[in-house]
Amino acid sequence: MKLSLHTRIHKQIATLSFIGYLPYAPGTFGTAAAVLFVYLWHPTDTALLVLIPVLFLIGTAASHSTEKVLGKDSGHIVIDEVCGYLVAVLFVPRTTAVLIAAFVLFRIFDILKPPPVRHIEKTVPGGAGVMLDDILAALYANVCIQLWMIIF
Repeated sequence: MKLSLHTRIHKQIATLSFIGYLPYAPGTFGTAAAVLFVYLWHPTDTALLVLIPVLFLIGTAASHSTEKVLGKDSGHIVIDEVCGYLVAVLFVPRTTAVLIAAFVLFRIFDILKPPPVRHIEKTVPGGAGVMLDDILAALYANVCIQLWMIIF
């Protein structure tokens, strides 16, 4: 099946080009790409507050289109991990230790999908469902880091 240019662009965005096609743990590698982005760029919270909604909207459209080609919430779609990780590091110090903790916590919550994450993944259709479950998993990770900072 020949894909339109529009669909091919969406597919490249949703899969982060080759990252979504890595044979093992593409979601983890997608998250690692986000870690590298944050580590190298050092975005401020203000920059993240601008970037996250933009990436969410682009990711939702790209994921929605790509699901039609690759299937519902395909493991090849990793733009949701990137957006999610940015939420996980919002309003926390971006030290190396915190970036690693955010990575680990986000991956745990994204894989385990505690309530209501799994419910969102199953009930919200299309690209919005792909993106929203990772945003919720990221919020869990962010809250854990925030609590850690308050307690310790």
